[in-house]
Amino acid sequence: MRDAEPHPVRLADYRPPAWLVDTVNLDVSLHPTATRVVSRLALRRNPKGEAGAPVVLDGDGLTLVRVALDGAPLAGGAYEATPEALILRAPPGDRFTLEIETLVDPTANTQLMGLYRSRGNYCTQCEPEGFRRITYFPDRSDVLAVYTVRIEANREEAPVLLSNGNLERNGPVPDTDRHYAIWHDPWPKPSYLFALVGGNLSKVPDHFVTASGKPVELGIYVEPGKETRATYAMDALKRSMRWDETAFGREYDLDVFNIVAVSDFNMGAMENKGLNVFNDKYVLASPETATDADYAGIEGVIAHEYFHNWSGNRVTCRDWFQLCLKEGLTVFRDQEFSSDQRSRPVKRISDVRLLKAAQFTEDAGPLSHPVRPETYREINNFYTATVYEKGAEVVRMLKTLLGEQGFRAGMDLYFERHDGDAATIEDFLAAFADATGRDLGQFAAWYSQSGTPRVTAHGSYDAAARTYRLDVRQETPPSALQPVKRPMVLPLAVGLLGPDGAELPLSLDDGRNVPRHVIEVTQAEQSFVFTGITERPVLSLNRGFSAPINLSTNLTDTDLVFLAAHDSDPFNRFDALQDLAFRLLKAGAAEGRLPDAGPLVEAARRLLADTALDPAFKAQALALPGENEIAREIGSNVDPDAVFKARRALRAVLADALAAPLATAYDAHAAGTAYSPDAAAAGRRALRNLTLDYLTASASPEALARAQAQYAGTDNMTDRFAALAVIVQHDTPARTEVLEDFYRRFVTDPLVIDKWLSLQAQIPEEGTLDRVKALTLLPVFSMANPNRVRALIGAFATANPTQFHRPDGKGHDFLVDVVLGLDAKNPQVAARMLSAFKTFRQLEPGRRASAERALRRVAETPGLSADVSDIASRSLS
Repeated sequence: MRDAEPHPVRLADYRPPAWLVDTVNLDVSLHPTATRVVSRLALRRNPKGEAGAPVVLDGDGLTLVRVALDGAPLAGGAYEATPEALILRAPPGDRFTLEIETLVDPTANTQLMGLYRSRGNYCTQCEPEGFRRITYFPDRSDVLAVYTVRIEANREEAPVLLSNGNLERNGPVPDTDRHYAIWHDPWPKPSYLFALVGGNLSKVPDHFVTASGKPVELGIYVEPGKETRATYAMDALKRSMRWDETAFGREYDLDVFNIVAVSDFNMGAMENKGLNVFNDKYVLASPETATDADYAGIEGVIAHEYFHNWSGNRVTCRDWFQLCLKEGLTVFRDQEFSSDQRSRPVKRISDVRLLKAAQFTEDAGPLSHPVRPETYREINNFYTATVYEKGAEVVRMLKTLLGEQGFRAGMDLYFERHDGDAATIEDFLAAFADATGRDLGQFAAWYSQSGTPRVTAHGSYDAAARTYRLDVRQETPPSALQPVKRPMVLPLAVGLLGPDGAELPLSLDDGRNVPRHVIEVTQAEQSFVFTGITERPVLSLNRGFSAPINLSTNLTDTDLVFLAAHDSDPFNRFDALQDLAFRLLKAGAAEGRLPDAGPLVEAARRLLADTALDPAFKAQALALPGENEIAREIGSNVDPDAVFKARRALRAVLADALAAPLATAYDAHAAGTAYSPDAAAAGRRALRNLTLDYLTASASPEALARAQAQYAGTDNMTDRFAALAVIVQHDTPARTEVLEDFYRRFVTDPLVIDKWLSLQAQIPEEGTLDRVKALTLLPVFSMANPNRVRALIGAFATANPTQFHRPDGKGHDFLVDVVLGLDAKNPQVAARMLSAFKTFRQLEPGRRASAERALRRVAETPGLSADVSDIASRSLS
């Protein structure tokens, strides 16, 4: 349904459902254009709901065939039916069975919500409100039912038939060319977790035995011929299952766990109970086609969706305002899993980089909202970095405050209390408060207040008193909806380093030691005095990024160089280098020339020479902040061209000053064995490819020849694509040669072609917009496929600021044209593309005006979807 004025939904208006559904029996007869769905709903009046309320079932574009009540057909006057709702004004008693038959057209479903066809295969996506596009239903997350599903289809068209739960029976339909399968899920679930898949798919089988000895049959279903590319995903799944048993005490609870990889999917993956549906980007991998980042992404997303079995499925959300209850919590869980599988410091650095790039930017712009919003117009638009990444940080702070044992006790109590329940944030926090005795009333503000707290920390040393005083001031920027914001609870991990780099013991002036080296800031202004400090220390604050804040300190460049060399906290070693770089880049962008980069060069030289450090850590620490990160730090009146020039100049300075150690590091980390995606090997490649990027900064023939040799001589996509990315940044004949070669090699592999498209969209040159337009005309590109759109259009709009924010406004106009064209077919993807304007208010006046004009063109277009209308109106508010 298209609606230029989507009506707001408010948390304060929540009411329990008037009617519950105990069981759902679905009979789905698959057909490309006329799928018949018969649903039998055992309805029961909810004693907590509104007395005497009618039965109101949600729909979305449905074609109703018939309705029956307790087996008897209902006449038209007994109900009201539109494509958007089915209403029984006078339901007969408190319990009855309603049978509803609808027709849906999966082939015409370009929204990829509800039941649709992807490359001839049938697939569903029901979160958040897609089930209503299949049949009429109370499509809300607090209506939990037990589902039994019968699927019927042509044997040749769809030899594989899957749904939630356990397979009860299957077989041929007598005297036809069709067959059926019946699946039963014994665990009550909301409609958004329903899934159905039918098609010609190959199964990669395996098995798992839980800690209590329960056997589980595992299956990953892929397009025929791609089975070998699912082996890493299967390995990640088994490791996830075992880890969740150990780390959280959560066992799997069905006889079967299936994953299906599909090519056309709006999201990364979906945690449907027992039948996860994945974008094939997060399943398929081989050394020749996937980078180390792809392997890590597969591992993390496989784990994330599996962990939802408890944090999202067994315990689900009462309403969509509680979305962070499943997503933020599960992101935290998958981050912890990946940290244990790989390098914890490197994982933490990459997670914080993502948080700052996506969520801090969101918090600072017009699309800012609390982790739990109070209102929304279109729930699809609240699957945001704030809900996911900031939501995870809030859970992490809980763990920091409560300690390992207290956190585990709270999690255990939460799962025990709310198993089979639709819970709220209040339920979640109450479990931790009751398990530990901790008052979390003030901490709850992390869920209700938008914005990133700004924290200023000023340290001073008193040699005579042998004390170190730390004065902390916090402020969360006001917003239109929240003009006054109260102080937050900030758990700040802290350390003081002596002149030799050794950690100093921490005792406060009231005689207390600092538990777990964490101070708790709870007031707008607060001071902490550490005693027994015999020499001036160097402050290391917010270690491990223990609180998601914007932190300013009075540390000098010399202090930052010292921390980069000596801090025992790896994250703060990394952050010290980043701070040095930001100081130079901000000044360079403002003044048109770089200040003295000596301190950063010295710190980078020391880091390169430190043989005890993990190569993956070195790669993260030595990587310069990206252009969007620099723009975020500048905050206002940003000129993308000035930012680009400052970054390019600093890269050249580092490349020239560190030429010898960079070349040594490149040669020392050459591939010597067959490719492996393990963390150690990936770290060596990461450092080698970072040094290659620096070594080619000058674009000398010798440097580019080194990159071309790596491109041609490697056996894996990580090194090949890194070399390609380096070559493509320079306008030389080699650029055309390698781009054409890469295309010829991988033209039949859409996921690899996505990399090729994305790379060209990010070239920071005047002709890139025309290049992107030309690429949309190639046979390998399709506006109907979300992955292609994100790879090309999304990369241009979000990762190429100089060309998207061209002074002539043509980049903005191009994206608006794409959004308006997409809106009628896939509003969810169109809205995601439009979100690229979320930072437009930080631009300098000319570009800011251009972006605003572009957004107004969208907002003033008649017949917009609710998805796009919501983003446009909020961006302009």
